[in-house]
Amino acid sequence: MKPGNKTIAAALLSLTMVTAFAGCSSTDTPGENTSGTSGDDTQPITFTYFSEDSSTNWNNMNDEVGKVIKEKTGVTLNAEFAVGDPVQKLSLIAATGNYPDLIAAKADVGKLVDAGAVLDLTDLINEHAPNIKKMLGDKLVRTKYSLEDPSIYAIPTWSAVEEKKIRADAGFELQHRVVKEAGYPDIRTVKDFEKTIQSYITKHPTDENGNKNIGMSLNADDWHMYQVTNLGFQTTGGPDDGEYYIDQNTHQATYHFRRPEEKEFFRWLNHMNAIGLLDPESFVQKTDQFKAKVASGRILGLADPEWDYGDGQNALRAAGKFDQTYGHYPVTMSKEYKDTSFWLAGFDGGYGISISSTCKDPVRAIKFLDFLASEEGQILNNWGIEGKHYTVKNGKRSLIPEVQERANNDGAAFQKESGLALYWNLMVHYGDGIKDSTGNYFTRNYPELLSSNYSEAEKETLKAYKAEHWKDLFPTEEDFQPRAYGAAYTISLPNEDPSVILGVKMKDITWKRIPEAVMAKPEDFDRVWDAYMAELDQAGVQEMEKVYTQHIQDRIQLWSTK
Repeated sequence: MKPGNKTIAAALLSLTMVTAFAGCSSTDTPGENTSGTSGDDTQPITFTYFSEDSSTNWNNMNDEVGKVIKEKTGVTLNAEFAVGDPVQKLSLIAATGNYPDLIAAKADVGKLVDAGAVLDLTDLINEHAPNIKKMLGDKLVRTKYSLEDPSIYAIPTWSAVEEKKIRADAGFELQHRVVKEAGYPDIRTVKDFEKTIQSYITKHPTDENGNKNIGMSLNADDWHMYQVTNLGFQTTGGPDDGEYYIDQNTHQATYHFRRPEEKEFFRWLNHMNAIGLLDPESFVQKTDQFKAKVASGRILGLADPEWDYGDGQNALRAAGKFDQTYGHYPVTMSKEYKDTSFWLAGFDGGYGISISSTCKDPVRAIKFLDFLASEEGQILNNWGIEGKHYTVKNGKRSLIPEVQERANNDGAAFQKESGLALYWNLMVHYGDGIKDSTGNYFTRNYPELLSSNYSEAEKETLKAYKAEHWKDLFPTEEDFQPRAYGAAYTISLPNEDPSVILGVKMKDITWKRIPEAVMAKPEDFDRVWDAYMAELDQAGVQEMEKVYTQHIQDRIQLWSTK
């Protein structure tokens, strides 16, 4: 599945790096990154930019960080972010030949390659992007397009070059008041999750204003449907590999909904609907309606990434309703499965920024991206401006307390004003847990800061579960083997590829059938599901799986080349 805005603001994926770490070549040492642009050309220039991701807090680079970026590089972005179906918009761009200077096409870069719309960036990186080249080091091979065409068509910005993920921001969520009233039970399976919600809603069917409490709500609005369908593999031990389940030994790809285990998850959602614990508006509400329900405090449980419901949760914090905010729990169908939230894909060189073949000044464009990748650029994005947003005392960097408070409780408005963490998906970057040349973390997701920002309700819940951080409840990175192919969903394919053509058919079928199955009467569930499986077969799902398996194996071969 395509992660929507794994932006995920907040969603906001974090960015950070340790001065020395195992398995990293010397070329990757973050402290050796140079600062500034690769030249002195900072004359004003405006680049047009299109992104398949949304950016609700974009302020035309008039935020405080954006103004510094413009001053340092001379570059202003005239940006357009996807509204509605981003793939449809990207296809239109590719077809019309009206290309923005910079394009973030995610897995759809193949459409631009087919149209001759993007440049091979290999020489531009070698000649004008020392920060990007140094940071990628021996991982540069992972940015190559394919075995047949080893060009670099996108500067990877989605995946952190190195990361030690610290912050749990997914899984299943329950309000702190709900688990407290239940006596802090073990929340490990969907039945545990269901029982805890049922216990609370039986005692408290309405809120203090007489409005009906909601057991669990889903956001299935447009592309957010992926957040619902992803739960199939999430609860049955699969890592996030898009629409496929990849066998880690054979590397065979299976359209993940065809796994019998996942049928049982959607049967459980059907059961939740039948007993009145699932929001009946889950498949018809818009994202704004979903967030408003979160902000009302009436939704007791979620199974949604924090970047998606975060605006609603921030509203609860601003209102002082901390017991109605959420903790994260590693919920699966049964204890035989492990939650895979911390099964990292490693650096996969997939989603990123392309420079179009009609770009007015490709050299200035690559220098702009190179500044963002510099240590200076990354610190600016994550921490802001020294003296205005952060201070350094005794060598330790920290946000000014008033700034930290606004970042915690006034997230969207503060980000739009300040620009903190707004530019992460425009830059090659280090991830959480990684330190810069001064010994400070690149990103603001690190253990000490997380602890200091927990509300009293959150601290109380964590203490009850004998945990310091939510991550402590989840399986760790060490519990999973590395994926030789990264994240499968980042593979870019041409328009005419059979798996792309067939994938559109499968998506259309799935997005129709999943809501139908979940909302059906329980006695009709098997009939609906069997019809769904038959329809996939008739549409060529097995051929699609065969083709995608070859793509997985080709990527493994490509990444093994030097």
